[in-house]
Amino acid sequence: MALIQFLRGNAPWLAAGAMLTFLSSFGQTFFISIFAGEIREAFDLSHARWGAIYAGGTTASALVMVWAGGLTDRFRSRILGTGVLCALAMACLFMAVNTAAALLPLAIFALRFAGQGMMSHIALSAMSRWFVATRGRALSVASLGVTLGNAVLPVIFVWLMATTDWRLLWVLAAGVALLGVPALLLFLRRERTPQSFAEESAGAFGMGGRHWTRLEALRHPLFWLMVPALMGPPAWGTAFFFQQVHYAEANGWPLIAVVSWMPVFTVVTVAAMLASGWAIDRFGVARTFPLVQLPAVAAFLVFAVAPSPLFVGLGLLFFGLTQGAQATQPPAFWAEFYGTRHIGAIKALGAAVMVFGTALGPGVTGLLIDLGIGIGAQYAGMAVYFLGATALMALGLARFRDSVPRSAQPA
Repeated sequence: MALIQFLRGNAPWLAAGAMLTFLSSFGQTFFISIFAGEIREAFDLSHARWGAIYAGGTTASALVMVWAGGLTDRFRSRILGTGVLCALAMACLFMAVNTAAALLPLAIFALRFAGQGMMSHIALSAMSRWFVATRGRALSVASLGVTLGNAVLPVIFVWLMATTDWRLLWVLAAGVALLGVPALLLFLRRERTPQSFAEESAGAFGMGGRHWTRLEALRHPLFWLMVPALMGPPAWGTAFFFQQVHYAEANGWPLIAVVSWMPVFTVVTVAAMLASGWAIDRFGVARTFPLVQLPAVAAFLVFAVAPSPLFVGLGLLFFGLTQGAQATQPPAFWAEFYGTRHIGAIKALGAAVMVFGTALGPGVTGLLIDLGIGIGAQYAGMAVYFLGATALMALGLARFRDSVPRSAQPA
């Protein structure tokens, strides 16, 4: 009953957040990667060169995010979101019409910045700011959008590619993005002003009972202890989806045998997302975040040795647990430990780290493939990475947990 009342009472804001994260799909790796074969063929690219182009465009978007992310502290979400939706539509059209390999990094930059970067950042920054006691639930509901996109868009577009030119499908994506503009304006016709709401939220202070600035966060050791954990899932999760075509080919499976497990991955991700939101509200980020990446260890070990597509499904089940929790834990972490007054600017740092991770994963795996290192061996190494990142995160959160005001922690 409480959940139903929460959804009903906050429906417009939650719907706006979910819609923005859904439309971010057009700039997410799981969507772009289904066109990997067509893009490599059209531009005559090797695995390493395609990975380098993707990494370069994504890295550039991460750098711009450090500046652009702070715009959420100054502008209403409906205004900023409208502009970014239009930019995303233009990026999709650019991908559709571009025939020059030299301009491909620019197309990737535009898709990654407007889609994966700003769309998600606007939505989750708004949820972190607008909700305090129910922040975890708000983040989990808003994050359902990208999970839905992950479940349905790859299957739909892979199916359409059998009869439709891949460039026309990017035109379709642009049209869908533009449809989001009137919907966003409708959902957020009654929106709080970011600055005033942040100042009204007495319970939204961070460590030491104050609101931290971005520079102060950068100078604090907790930020750097969290960087490997923030980077891991986007880096190696992106690498898995980016290389799914190669992964299927290396194992002698059709691509649909891998893509068809996405609905299972989505169901688990949604369940983990909702459970993580509840856990944040009940136990706090400091106690729940260190558990998030342990399922990813099992997932990548399974991917490394999978003898059939059935085991891919098992690995995606494990990874869905991490992916779902990862959607809610970092945004809640920034708000709980650093306060909400400058949440857009501070979260932009975390977003830049994660976006850089999404650049690192494809770049590293593409290079290693061309050097003859098998994808299975790479996945085993990623499992080891997750173990190390978890240890550093647990150390940092345990060290600074007591400096968070009791009013900002769950009862």
